Amino acid sequence: MSESDKQRPVKEFRAGTIVASVWQERGAANGKSYPKFSVRIQKRYRDEKSGQWKTTAYIRPDELPKLALVATKAYEHLTLRVFDAEAVNTDGSK
Repeated sequence: MSESDKQRPVKEFRAGTIVASVWQERGAANGKSYPKFSVRIQKRYRDEKSGQWKTTAYIRPDELPKLALVATKAYEHLTLRVFDAEAVNTDGSK
């Protein structure tokens, strides 16, 4: 995996300005490598003074349903990914 690949999320879920990004790293235990996942939730907004896009962790009460939606989608994506991986035998058959 190149350095640029490590800096990008493997999946993003957006609802308006609210974004849930799924990140993957490699972990190791007992001599085996495995994927480790994390989720970052943030809000994107355009700064009125500079016009630049910025991020914040502050969410307004009326944006909470969007936060819940992207968090649920990220959870669903990760849960289904785990079940798919467990459904495949070591020889690749299901």
